[in-house]
Amino acid sequence: MSTVLLETSKGNITIRLDQENAPKTTANFLQYVEENFFAGTLFHRVIPGFMIQGGGMTSGMGRKDTHAPIENEADNGLKNRRGTISMARTSDPHSASSQFFINLKDNDFLDYRASTPDGWGYCVFGEVIEGMDVVDVIAGVETGRSGMHQDVPVEEVLITGASLS
Repeated sequence: MSTVLLETSKGNITIRLDQENAPKTTANFLQYVEENFFAGTLFHRVIPGFMIQGGGMTSGMGRKDTHAPIENEADNGLKNRRGTISMARTSDPHSASSQFFINLKDNDFLDYRASTPDGWGYCVFGEVIEGMDVVDVIAGVETGRSGMHQDVPVEEVLITGASLS
């Protein structure tokens, strides 16, 4: 299993990736890590008691260009539990690219239920093994609106780097 160190303006978060159960998703995430894609992106969506989301927006809520979307592997048996990392996506189940989120609590309603548009769920591909205290600090920041976006930290929470550790 690969381990990735996410360096943020609030502290470091270490994530163990599950290549066995989410091989395509892990390979996708590692490609972004190797390309230094996450440096300069934000945790741009913070919803206390739910999740923190990052990996695709830059300062001022600019959208960063990504690779093509990947196949959803949410049917891998992994569950959206506190401390797990999952892929963010649109309403299209197979639209995940670079954005991810860390669950702040057990979010069973995000789990795979069926291979239907409403049942696909969100693919878990790893878990936080160090720095959950940092995740909780990020979860506690003040949020507001930024243009059409809601739940945006008032003070930007920057991802300064991501690397294999």
